[in-house]
Amino acid sequence: MTPQTPASPAPPEVGAGRYAPSPSGDLHLGNLRTAILAWVLARRSGRAFRLRLEDLDRVREGAAQRQLEDLAALGLDWDGDVMVQSERGDAYAQALGRLQDEGRVFECFCTRREILEAPSAPHAPPGAYPGTCRDLSPQEREEGAAKMLALQREPALRLRAGVREFSVEDHFAGTVTADVDDFVLRRGDGVAAYNLAVVVDDAAQGVDQVTRGDDLLTSAPRQAYLATLLGAPVPAYAHVPLALNTAGARLAKRDGAVTLRDRLARGESAGDVVGRIGDSLGVPGCRTARDVLERWDPAMLPQEPWVVELPG
Repeated sequence: MTPQTPASPAPPEVGAGRYAPSPSGDLHLGNLRTAILAWVLARRSGRAFRLRLEDLDRVREGAAQRQLEDLAALGLDWDGDVMVQSERGDAYAQALGRLQDEGRVFECFCTRREILEAPSAPHAPPGAYPGTCRDLSPQEREEGAAKMLALQREPALRLRAGVREFSVEDHFAGTVTADVDDFVLRRGDGVAAYNLAVVVDDAAQGVDQVTRGDDLLTSAPRQAYLATLLGAPVPAYAHVPLALNTAGARLAKRDGAVTLRDRLARGESAGDVVGRIGDSLGVPGCRTARDVLERWDPAMLPQEPWVVELPG
């Protein structure tokens, strides 16, 4: 299989949807279903469709190329070059510098364990940052810097949030309001954190429609809030149900033959895999992503997770 040639870039005024996998391995059926939905929702609204490889964490050699090949095999195309996050350090540093200049960033010397064990504010979600380093004295900052030196790491940089919560509109979930804490912008290893990178990259790619798994639904308000601070447009959101295994846990590669290549090795075709995804969306008989585009209506999206049952 070879990746489909990307289409010519669409005019920026049409906006864009996107799909942004992490190249940590082959995409499983749940990933492929979300990719098709993101492509369909973008194409049916006249938007461009962008691809981005979110490779700031664990990367498996060859996975990025395999993912592009698999998406093309299902009939997906995309506009413009594929964006690669590991090549975007300067853009993240520039956004971070803007926030620092505005006094919206502070150093955090806490370890992950210290954050988890610290008392949280009333009604704060589990794991929310308790504000430990938000207003340290000069002496406390010196002590924190010494601790980081001993640990051979940099302090994390956190957003000094000016709100406690923020709301977004989601195509399927309606109005979603979630807590906004002083979340990390740059990690202790010096790498841009996900919430900063995704906001900067969506703005750079002209993305105004974000379709992704609903496990990220409560992350949307903090990302939308950060977008407003950076002067970037807040995208329209469409969070879709995840794929689960028969035990009710999130589908994963350890669940067996759950990738496109696994299914091909068992005698199925790419069309069979699209057909399986189409069945899960209430449009049986699909063989390519374009079939889903032509036949599926977003009002048909099941609100419950897709439980994947596979032979062999």
